Amino acid sequence: MAKRKEENFLPMGMQKKQRQEQDNVSEEESEEEEESLMPLSPGTASTQVISAEVGIIESIQLKNFMCHAMLGPFKFGSNVNFVVGNNGSGKSAVLTALIVGLGGKALATNRGSSLKGFVKDGQSSADISITLRNRGEDAFKPRVYGDSITVQQHISLEGNRSYKLKGQTGNLVSTKKEELTAILDHFNIQVDNPVSILTQEMSKQFLQSKNEGDKYKFFMKATQLEQMKEDYSYIMDTKARTRDQIEQGEERLLELRRQCLEKEERFQSIADLSVMKKKLEDLKHEMAWALVGEYEKEIQEMRNQVSAGEDRTVRLMQKVEDWRARVGVADRKFKAIQDNLEKISEEAIELEPKCIQAKEDLIHKKKAYNDAEVLYIRCRNEFRGLEKDGEQLRNRIEELKRSANQSLEPARQERQKKIASLNEKLKSYEDQEDFLGQEMERFRQTIEKDKEERSRIKQEESDVVQTLNTKRRHLHQLKETRTNRLKQFGSQVPALLEAIEDAYRKGQFTRKPVGPLGACIRLRDPELALAIECCLKGLIFAFCCHNYKDERVLQGLMKKLYPPNASRPQIIVSEFRNEVYDVSRRAAYHPEFPTVLTALEIDNAVVANSLIDMRRIETVLLIKSSPLARAVMQLQKPPKNCNEAFTAEGDQVFERRYYSSERTRPRYLTGDVEKEISHLEKEVENKVAQLNVFQQHVSSLESDLRKNQELVSNHHRHLKELKIKIKKILLEIKDLENEEENQSVDISTLEEEDEEIKKQMKKVEEEMKVRKEELDSLRKQRSEAEQTYEEFKLKIHQVSELAEPVKEELNQAYAEVDTQKRSLRHYEEKLRQHTDTLTAKKDELSQTEKEHQEKSALARKICPERIEVKKSPSVLDREITRLRQKIQSESNSHGDREEIIR
Repeated sequence: MAKRKEENFLPMGMQKKQRQEQDNVSEEESEEEEESLMPLSPGTASTQVISAEVGIIESIQLKNFMCHAMLGPFKFGSNVNFVVGNNGSGKSAVLTALIVGLGGKALATNRGSSLKGFVKDGQSSADISITLRNRGEDAFKPRVYGDSITVQQHISLEGNRSYKLKGQTGNLVSTKKEELTAILDHFNIQVDNPVSILTQEMSKQFLQSKNEGDKYKFFMKATQLEQMKEDYSYIMDTKARTRDQIEQGEERLLELRRQCLEKEERFQSIADLSVMKKKLEDLKHEMAWALVGEYEKEIQEMRNQVSAGEDRTVRLMQKVEDWRARVGVADRKFKAIQDNLEKISEEAIELEPKCIQAKEDLIHKKKAYNDAEVLYIRCRNEFRGLEKDGEQLRNRIEELKRSANQSLEPARQERQKKIASLNEKLKSYEDQEDFLGQEMERFRQTIEKDKEERSRIKQEESDVVQTLNTKRRHLHQLKETRTNRLKQFGSQVPALLEAIEDAYRKGQFTRKPVGPLGACIRLRDPELALAIECCLKGLIFAFCCHNYKDERVLQGLMKKLYPPNASRPQIIVSEFRNEVYDVSRRAAYHPEFPTVLTALEIDNAVVANSLIDMRRIETVLLIKSSPLARAVMQLQKPPKNCNEAFTAEGDQVFERRYYSSERTRPRYLTGDVEKEISHLEKEVENKVAQLNVFQQHVSSLESDLRKNQELVSNHHRHLKELKIKIKKILLEIKDLENEEENQSVDISTLEEEDEEIKKQMKKVEEEMKVRKEELDSLRKQRSEAEQTYEEFKLKIHQVSELAEPVKEELNQAYAEVDTQKRSLRHYEEKLRQHTDTLTAKKDELSQTEKEHQEKSALARKICPERIEVKKSPSVLDREITRLRQKIQSESNSHGDREEIIR
């Protein structure tokens, strides 16, 4: 298997010194599975072997390999080594690791089909470390590796492996498989050659085979003649392909020579094209300067327009400044009132948590007082009970002392000894019984806990499965929307719209129904998509009909397309109008936040009117921030005509209520479908991973349940046996006690019990004293907490009364500010539109001047001196086109001169 240095004394005539020998590793399976690693020498005469220098396995160490957590390190000798041991001790593992660790395939070991099969159960990876000797003049890179080479291989649970080749000092030299292959080739180590390593299966196959052909194949493989034969065949095939390519190249060369002669002949016939091309160049020069003249005329006209626009801008800015001054006065008045209200509100807000804290403190103090009172009464009752029991016990002791009979003392003592012995035995059994009972109870509690945990996990698993199915259906719908956006409103919607169109053409509808409404609206701000979806809810899927006759026809179409138990879109019946309702008087308004109506772009008046009728979208504000929504709707009086608002997270805010949304992302009004699909795919992956974790947890819990139930069964059987023994001992004790009618009672035991009762009474009396002091302290604390809570309630009531007139004044100021701001916005909008138009004209002028400069520079580049052109660019363009067509026609007939020259 490796190179060794040895001295062979051969017969006369053989003068070449043999320096190479191969190790032959053979495995034989016996009842004890003993295996050995033996180096074989090819010498046939008497041989004197000395210590090998290179390629010898010095040691091997395994970790989490096959069924062994840690095996080795094994130190090997320089020559022959035998590995022996009991079944399962790791002999086969050492040989298998040797093949795999030196780069062999899993199939070569006859122990598995994949590397992941070698990783110990329950572990994530396996490691193999093999040290090869590297000394002498045949050493491999001795300056890099030193006297030994360590091959470390890491095998992951997925079947991947990585290499680390280290030198004698532990320094990392390489991590490439090619370096390991070079080392094995240098040492002549062939892990897949049966002459080097003969596994059990291969040796069995070789020994049991009686076919000469199989043995010849074994010989071919061992001597690598089979590999040489395959290499020779590959070389001959490559040689034949190369010869064919050379012959094809010679034929192509002759064809190219013929084409070259044809091009030379065509070049001679195209000299007349030069004159036409010269004329074309002159026309291009004129065209360049004609374009420059056109740009100069356009620039002068645009400059006149910009000058007039700047004069109008000055007049509009003056009007805007006048209205800003009026708005400033009204706004300062509004802010002064608002600051006053905020001050009152802040005072109320500051008092509210203190009042809540005071209330919680009062509840806590009451509960503490009640608990302390219960403990005190319990101690008092316990003391009285102990006092009564002690008195009865002392009376019994006196009675027993008077009735004791001295003549029966020896027999009584003998019986007491027997009873005491039986009691000790009984106590031992009872202790065992108690222990088993406690263990059974602990196991039962564990079982109940595991069952509850299993039920909880299964419920969570069911919820996750339900959520996963919902997300998968939604993901499927979104993927279908790649080809048809309408499918996100339901898979039947495209077919329903086609059916509606067909029925309308046939005259079945008075007016063609409109829907789904979600497909007829567009968002001005995509961040408000979730808020609008939460507001509109099912109206996104709804259809609108002009009258009830159209509604019945549409119901019939839906009945044909939708499954019987499936939910159908809502149908809104309302007379179609061509104009949107005038909602200016009843619409909500806020200077900073839009309503649902103003946040949507709706081209169809029927859609807008339906949403106004069904949802009153003109009265619903959209406020992105939750704190701002609370401030607008709850900390002060809501804006006029506004009853509710929605946040960007989908939360619904009323004046005195707040409902959080369960949804986190929009589904139907989102613009980026691919992003939503990617997000849903990640959520589905997370849910699948979570479901796998739940299933593994349930499997683990069921395994624990089976083990604990088996332990409970064993303890129950043992407990029944103990109870039988206890019953027998109790019968024996009862027989001993009944031998004498007037059996004396153990007075000392009763006296000890009396002393114990006195100690308990003293302890309970001390505890009762402590409880009494604690009860008095808690009573005082409860009274103080009640007083504090009442004071906070009174303050909050007083602040609330002060806030009402300020709110009315604030509403009046807000209306005045709103009127002034509307006028200001009117003039600002006019100024903005005029400024945008003027800016666009200036940008257009600047762009035109820039283009003029570019055209001038291009014209100078084409023709440095300016030419006075009388023809227009269109006339020049037609002349250039005609001349180019003529040149092209000549070029097609005779070929291009430049191409022929090239």
